[in-house]
Amino acid sequence: MDFSQLLVEKIDAIAKNWVEAVRSDRQISSTDDLPGSAIQNHIPDVLKAMATVLSQSQENDIQCIVQNSLHHGVLRAEQGFAPTEIAREYRLLRQTIFSTLEADLLEGTVPEVMRAYNVIDATIDEAIAQCFKSYVEERLQELQQVQSQVELTNQELTRLVKANQNNLSQLAHELKNPLNSIIGYSELILRSSRKNVEVQDNFPNLEHIERVLRNGRHLLRLINDTLEIARYSAGKIELHPELIDVRSLINNVVEMLEPLAAAKELQMVVNCDSASADSSAARAPEKVLTDSLRLQQIVTNLLSNAIRYTEAGSVQLTCQMLSDNHWSIAVTDTGVGISPEDQARVFDPFFQAGTSDRIPDSTGLGLAIVAQLVNLMQGKIELVSQVGVGSTFTVILPLEVKTLESIS
Repeated sequence: MDFSQLLVEKIDAIAKNWVEAVRSDRQISSTDDLPGSAIQNHIPDVLKAMATVLSQSQENDIQCIVQNSLHHGVLRAEQGFAPTEIAREYRLLRQTIFSTLEADLLEGTVPEVMRAYNVIDATIDEAIAQCFKSYVEERLQELQQVQSQVELTNQELTRLVKANQNNLSQLAHELKNPLNSIIGYSELILRSSRKNVEVQDNFPNLEHIERVLRNGRHLLRLINDTLEIARYSAGKIELHPELIDVRSLINNVVEMLEPLAAAKELQMVVNCDSASADSSAARAPEKVLTDSLRLQQIVTNLLSNAIRYTEAGSVQLTCQMLSDNHWSIAVTDTGVGISPEDQARVFDPFFQAGTSDRIPDSTGLGLAIVAQLVNLMQGKIELVSQVGVGSTFTVILPLEVKTLESIS
């Protein structure tokens, strides 16, 4: 039986059924706004080339599969597909091909069916490999563009703040955490690229690239916002409240800082769902009206500070509802702790507690920045600490932050 000719005759049906399967798959959301032609892309050409590989009477056109799959990877990167979505659409392609040919395959001999199955399977694997290759390269180019934008913006920022050492130190502190994440994941990519990685091993590398890009974009937004702050006089930072998802914001920050905790083998625990033993407290609010960037800065500084001063044990973040339309975020560590005489000054700029000489990269700005932002957002911050046991920083904020316009 000539399965090659059967495949050629059913290319249109396979492509149509595959597009419908991809469009109806809720785990491939990137296709929601795409026309059928943009989803189908190179698939008919790959199927035609697959038929030549399946045929025993004509020269196979494997180069066509390679070129079209490379193009498919570039296109999917431009369309914003996630790695898991690409893998899933190829899985659907495999299923669609075999289901369309199933009746014909059942009429063939066992050797014929086994050969057809192996050829189709190997061809799809090659298409996946080439697609992911170009997808990764496209993502890396995007990362390089983000890096170039960061460098240019940073040059402009340096010119603006070179006369103000305090602002420069604050900026350096704020850039440190996302930059560390970028460097950490970039090193993972570089180490992986030096090895001959099989197709099934590409997913962790692609996830690293996605995290690098996300943190790179966060870094660029942070720099641009700092440029805006530099244009204002001291004490004139404006809030931009919006309705945000508390858990999503916290999870993003935790994910960004996980490499730093993992490097020290610290356990990071997030608890925003369990009600407190105190009847007046309950699980964290779903939504709050606040400045997303400022809240992210507060959580990032508290968590990174806890990781920096903790050598063993855990860092835990707890958020919950309070009475009087307020809610709280508490970060608890098992670190060095802060002595009673230092606790009164720990929120002062450039102040370093007696134990901070163990941390050479500490600037003494992190907690000062947190205190200023909490005050700006009409909240308060509390500290409970014991030397050698650990510290708990609790930030209490209103459910709705008011701007100067709304107050007046």
